[in-house]
Amino acid sequence: MNIFIISFYMLILSLLMFSYMLIFMKLKIKMFLEWQLLNPWSSKLEFIIFLDWMSLMFISTVLIISSMVILYSMEYMAHDKFKLRFMLMIITFITSMIFMIISPNLMSILLGWDGLGLSSYCLINYYQNKKSFNSSMVTMLMNRFGDICILMTISMLLMKMSWNFFLLNKISILILFMIMITAFTKSAQIPFSAWLPMAMAAPTPVSSLVHSSTLVTAGVYLLIRFFNLLNYVILITLMFFSCFTMIMASLNALIEYDLKKIIALSTLSQLGLMIFTISIKLPLISFFHLNTHAMFKSLLFLCSGIIIHNYFNIQDIRFISFLNLNMPSTSMIFNMASLTLSGLPFMSGFYSKDLIIEMFNMNNLNTFIYIMLYLSMMMTVMYSMRLMWFLSMKFLNMPLMNKSYLSKMNFSIIILVMSTIFYGSISNWILFNSMNLIIMKLNFKLMIFFYLIVSIMFSLNMKLLDLFFKSKNNWFKFINLMFFLPFMFKLINFKIFKKSNFLLKINDLKWLEFLTSKSIILMFINLNKSLKINLKFLTMMMLYFMIIIFYFYLNSL
Repeated sequence: MNIFIISFYMLILSLLMFSYMLIFMKLKIKMFLEWQLLNPWSSKLEFIIFLDWMSLMFISTVLIISSMVILYSMEYMAHDKFKLRFMLMIITFITSMIFMIISPNLMSILLGWDGLGLSSYCLINYYQNKKSFNSSMVTMLMNRFGDICILMTISMLLMKMSWNFFLLNKISILILFMIMITAFTKSAQIPFSAWLPMAMAAPTPVSSLVHSSTLVTAGVYLLIRFFNLLNYVILITLMFFSCFTMIMASLNALIEYDLKKIIALSTLSQLGLMIFTISIKLPLISFFHLNTHAMFKSLLFLCSGIIIHNYFNIQDIRFISFLNLNMPSTSMIFNMASLTLSGLPFMSGFYSKDLIIEMFNMNNLNTFIYIMLYLSMMMTVMYSMRLMWFLSMKFLNMPLMNKSYLSKMNFSIIILVMSTIFYGSISNWILFNSMNLIIMKLNFKLMIFFYLIVSIMFSLNMKLLDLFFKSKNNWFKFINLMFFLPFMFKLINFKIFKKSNFLLKINDLKWLEFLTSKSIILMFINLNKSLKINLKFLTMMMLYFMIIIFYFYLNSL
């Protein structure tokens, strides 16, 4: 199996999809491919592929990142015993994501959704140690909530005689609530945020793929597709939960020391921003940020993989220093990706984040939401600067490091850094080429840059910030343990499992078994017993008649 050829074909297919996206957008083409499988209870069970410019653009983004991740994995996993198995699992993961993107039908979405859940479980559990087992199990159990909600939505949509949600104009708020919970579980919003940092137990190429354009973005993409059906109550709920997720993730990233965990928490913060953008009725801008974020976040993870590889698997940023001297090209690319995440002007992240904030300023929302959004924006700059400062420290904490040149890994990050620089501006010209202008006061316009400068000034005093959080030990624990969300789920799960064990004993092992399978067995046992009794009765009757006949015979003599 030639992995390089697969990577090359994915890259070509990505460019082809981007070209088709331009054609579909220009000519306003939407394509449906439909296969009817069954026709149960007057509702068609169909497999539908829906292609429009949005799905093609997202597939193009997924494929270019997947191509670079597969090329990167060839060198990163070169000495791994089960390298082929790893590659096959990644290809399964990518295929499941593409199925999810092109499906406008809940039954076919479930196929891709469960494929994502199963393959992510296998990939997180790849190293097969205690930490990986726990992380993969937590990820799978939390994502089961979403799967259950999709199944309940499918059963409720039977009333509409169709599972094609694009044909519906108005649906029940209960169904919308189920869709919201489904999106929250996959996109790790509060209260389902605990699994996302734990998924860092997977190999770095998997983290790059999972946290950039595939697993975590599936929930956001589902909300974008369902946007026309979302009502006011759901949008307000999305707004508040996404704001709290942004704040929680940003605060946690400010005091975290694990390199991959900081990048994962930044993903969580950006996912909150995407869902917040949907909640203020800007799904197109949310989709734009989803694509630009995928590029620079995959680049951040791949750079962190090279750093961890060369520093002998050390992930603690306090032990990584002299990065700009030891690995200048990797350090430069990593810093560019971090600045893109911060929203540095004319990088990819700037075009989407600046547009979100300016459109938000034009909305008439309350002060609390303003404070939450601007605080999370400032903290994004602060933890990005903190990360860059730690990695380029001028004092030696780690006596050993490797300076080998990794050709395939470096090539993949060079391709992605080019995408990071140009993708935002190109997408901006393609998606927003109309004459819709954002007109606001000068102080509102300059306020964004003012907050950016203040954030940089705060981040220059990172030692004071670290000392402050460590002195407030209870606050430190509260933030570092993600507002105690993992413990909350442990307590809930314990109580639920205790109750479910009781219900299992009462229902499954007693009444249900008695009424279904066991009742049939008991019926046959009783029938068998009755037959035996009847047979004995007949035998006795025969003996009785034989004795009477014999008695009459003797009397006749």
